[in-house]
Amino acid sequence: MDFNVKKLASDAGVFFSRAMQFTEEKLGQAEKTELDAHFENLLARADCTKNWTEKILRQTEVLLQPNPSARVEEFLYEKLDRKVPSRVTNGELLAQYMAEAANDFGPGTPYGKTLIKVGETQRLLGAAERDFIHTASITFLTPLRNFLEGDWRTISKERRILQNRRLDLDACKARLRKAKAAEAKATAEQELRLAQTEFDRQAEVTRLLLEGISSTHVNHLRCLHEFVEAQSSYYAQCYQSMLQLQQQLGSFSGTFVGNADSTSPLPATASPPAAAAGPLPAVPTIPVVPTLAGVPSTVAESVLNPSEVQPPASGTRKARVLYDYEAADSSELALLADELITVYSLPGMDPDWLIGERGNQKGKVPVTYLELLS
Repeated sequence: MDFNVKKLASDAGVFFSRAMQFTEEKLGQAEKTELDAHFENLLARADCTKNWTEKILRQTEVLLQPNPSARVEEFLYEKLDRKVPSRVTNGELLAQYMAEAANDFGPGTPYGKTLIKVGETQRLLGAAERDFIHTASITFLTPLRNFLEGDWRTISKERRILQNRRLDLDACKARLRKAKAAEAKATAEQELRLAQTEFDRQAEVTRLLLEGISSTHVNHLRCLHEFVEAQSSYYAQCYQSMLQLQQQLGSFSGTFVGNADSTSPLPATASPPAAAAGPLPAVPTIPVVPTLAGVPSTVAESVLNPSEVQPPASGTRKARVLYDYEAADSSELALLADELITVYSLPGMDPDWLIGERGNQKGKVPVTYLELLS
């Protein structure tokens, strides 16, 4: 019991001495042993690595799981050392809703059949997302967490010890300067040598750990490459799935074109063209040439020749032009913003286009450049 009391008293005295030394340094009333420039650079580099690793880690977590509640739940499971429950992705949930809607609307109807096709693709996208999140967590997030919770904690601990050793060293220097008697000076010099030895040893340990930050950068660089590979593979899977879906929908797109004799209104589209938002990089797509069911494509193409078609007796509408449009060839009609034209659709025609008429002029026009009027 007496030993423990003495130890506590000794620790309290050391803590008080260091606190006094630190306060005097801050007030400029005591000298401070400075570390060399190389050591200071190592410290700054380590702090920079820690700060940016934290930011990159947190933002990557947000990228992989945008839902903050889900992130908190996953964090708690990890801290409790329990397996995180499998969670349905948004794509998989959307696929489920589409499949159920198709059953209600009729899986044999054009809408129901399309819902099934799109739902299957959404399910594939959701599964690809799940694989990407799992791979990115293992190859990228885990190494970053291991650094912050392992190596960085060790570095921080040794830096605190070095700080205490420096305070002890400076306190010994201060006592030596204040010593008057020879015996007091001898005692102060012995304490100073011991404190200097402890400080130098701890400085070397800390320096080696700080220099290991270079290895950390190399490891994180490798992990970054793996993250990019996983992300690239994920987006490639998504792209291929969407291309296949586009082919499947294009193969029976004529099914969704309204009858030319129908009096039902055309859907109004007022989406701005890509050119209105500035030039975008070209994205390779598979061209879709819609045809009439049971009619050869050459026949369908001849039917869609604007110079030869006649407007239907009913089903025409007025449309206001939203943006200027320059015709790409003689089959298209150039447009001026805010003008009014007559538009109608034909069987087998691409649903993204309509036939437009302005006086004696006639040609194909893009739906996205029009506001269909009632």
